[in-house]
Amino acid sequence: MRTTTLRRALAGLALALAAGAAPAADAPVQLPGARQFDITSQATGQPYRIFVSEPDAPPPAAGYPMLVVLDGNAAFPVAAFLARSVASRRERTGHPPVLVVGVGYPGEADFDVSARRRDYTVGVSAPGEEGQEGGAERFLDFVERELRPRLAARHPVDPRRQALFGHSFGGLLVLHAALTRPASFSTYVASSPSIWWNGRRVLDGLDRALALPPAAVPRLQISVGALEDEPPPGRLPPQTLAMLAQRPMVSEARALAARLQAQTAWRERVAFHEFAGENHGWVWLPALSRGMQFFLDQPEAPAAAGRDKDAS
Repeated sequence: MRTTTLRRALAGLALALAAGAAPAADAPVQLPGARQFDITSQATGQPYRIFVSEPDAPPPAAGYPMLVVLDGNAAFPVAAFLARSVASRRERTGHPPVLVVGVGYPGEADFDVSARRRDYTVGVSAPGEEGQEGGAERFLDFVERELRPRLAARHPVDPRRQALFGHSFGGLLVLHAALTRPASFSTYVASSPSIWWNGRRVLDGLDRALALPPAAVPRLQISVGALEDEPPPGRLPPQTLAMLAQRPMVSEARALAARLQAQTAWRERVAFHEFAGENHGWVWLPALSRGMQFFLDQPEAPAAAGRDKDAS
């Protein structure tokens, strides 16, 4: 019996040797050219995980255009791939290589639900929710006054060509920044912004934005999925359907884009996309892709030069 067992073991060993060396152990997947670091903000008191993808290509004379994406744990890998694709085709398209920065949170979750509600929302929606929501101003202070100077010290970036992307509550934050801090970025990409939040509080800044002189108006892309106001029947409980009915996405985004485009100063700077066949969960992908193109198509407008002083 022992002889038979030994023969089987030797036969198995011979087969393994014939097949070659044993396969290496699995290794974590890495993104080309990507780095990350953690930082605790003085403005918010919260920790953030920052992801950075710097192109292999040399920067333009003015520095790399920089795209900052919110919900970085999920959105950064997609944005970094788009940027690498742009860099690989730059000789054909004329588009410069892009530095991509993802602002996320420590941990493995793609979306930190409680943290993004705290950081991305405008105003407190109910008594007792202080500290749990309404942190948009503090978060934007962190991005402008802490994160961007640190990035500029590490990477050659163009201060006149910088964009901010966000989806859902992230889109709400992007829209709030575009209306109240138009000089902070040259381009804003708001995917499915939650305009309904807190009694449409984000629109409090609209009149001021509409009064901006043409030179101070940023570029803004607003997008939404055509199916966002039509959840599939039979898959959601009645209470969820009732809640969603109070949170319209398509009509609000469409109305805001139309109001902005009715103003001469904003007309040529606002793009609106209603993506057919897309729902709220998936539409951020085409929104980000189209937003990258919208950002890179940014003309070298003389107005951009006047933002340097205001954005500092």
